[in-house]
Amino acid sequence: MRRLLAGVAGGAALVVALTIGCAHAERSNVSATAKVQVDTVSESAPDPNRYAHLTDADFQKVAKELGVETAAIKAVVSIEAGAAMKGFWAPGVPVINFDATMYRKFASKAASKAGAKGETVPAGLTGYARQEWTQLINARKVNAQGANMGTFWGMFQIGGFNYKICGCESVDEFVRLMSYSELEQLELFAAFLENTGMVKDLRVKSWSAFARKYNGPSYAKRGYHTKMANAYSKFKAQEAKNNKPVSAGDTHTTGKTLKLAEDN
Repeated sequence: MRRLLAGVAGGAALVVALTIGCAHAERSNVSATAKVQVDTVSESAPDPNRYAHLTDADFQKVAKELGVETAAIKAVVSIEAGAAMKGFWAPGVPVINFDATMYRKFASKAASKAGAKGETVPAGLTGYARQEWTQLINARKVNAQGANMGTFWGMFQIGGFNYKICGCESVDEFVRLMSYSELEQLELFAAFLENTGMVKDLRVKSWSAFARKYNGPSYAKRGYHTKMANAYSKFKAQEAKNNKPVSAGDTHTTGKTLKLAEDN
């Protein structure tokens, strides 16, 4: 657990992965009905910028899909994904945290228990990134799907065992999409929120109700509801400023890339 908290994504993302995520994985009354929306970037002619930080257009797209305010989804992401907002260590190589305990828990539940022979650790990784990918690759050689289910993926550190709740047919699809773009990681997160019912609280901006479900019973002590409310107010103010009519001689423009700097 300490190792996961030391990862690139924030500790709050770990809470959803280990508390809510695990609980949902074991509860038969959770029915994942919403399918994940797939990134429209062509895989035959990939956009090299798709790994960059999420844009305003990305947030507007996902907010429309969920029926929430853009500022509301930005607020949640800014708190839960952490200030780094890092989904990839390299193109096609998402941020991961391999968890041996979760691997042992889900290895026997994998649809296929076959190993992936001949896989190698992605080139160019160093330090913590190489450590985590080395563990994952070694486990994949024994039980590929079990290893992927026992790993936490992307900027939101969602456990692979949550693939159904993220709107995927298989853990293989989940990993493929997690490895594709930061927009796709946001789409998987959006499906997670919809399929767990948390999006209802987000629509009415009930920050306490949302944080209680997402962050667990200690949410108030950690101030997650207050952080989200403050972040929402900040993004609403930014929207108002950006939508203000531009007067003659005003050179203000809105950037294409959104940089979220809220502390986790």
